[in-house]
Amino acid sequence: MTDLAETLAAQIRLAGLPEPVREWPFAPPRRWRMDLAWVDRKLCVECEGKVWGGRHTRPQGFMADLEKYNAAVALGWSLYRVTSAMIEDGSALRLVEAALL
Repeated sequence: MTDLAETLAAQIRLAGLPEPVREWPFAPPRRWRMDLAWVDRKLCVECEGKVWGGRHTRPQGFMADLEKYNAAVALGWSLYRVTSAMIEDGSALRLVEAALL
C-alpha cells in the first residue's frame, strides 16, 4: 500500500469510520487492486500519487487507470479518486465520510 493510502486509512481509523480493506483484488483474473475498499458497500478509494509528471499522468499509465476504473464502475463499484493534497487538507476524509453515511 502506498504511503498516501496508509495516511488516509489512519485518518479514517482516527475518525471512527468503518475501516476499509486495503489492496482489495476486485476483478480476477486481472491483478487490479483497489487502494481502499468497503467491499460490503462496493465503495472504493484510489489514492493518486504524483498529479504532475507521475505514472498516472503519462499516456500509458493514464489509459491503464481508465481501464481499471471503468471496469470497477461496470462491476457496480462507486469509485472515488483522491490526491495527496486532498488527503493532507482533510477533504479526502470528508469525501469518504459523506460516502459512508
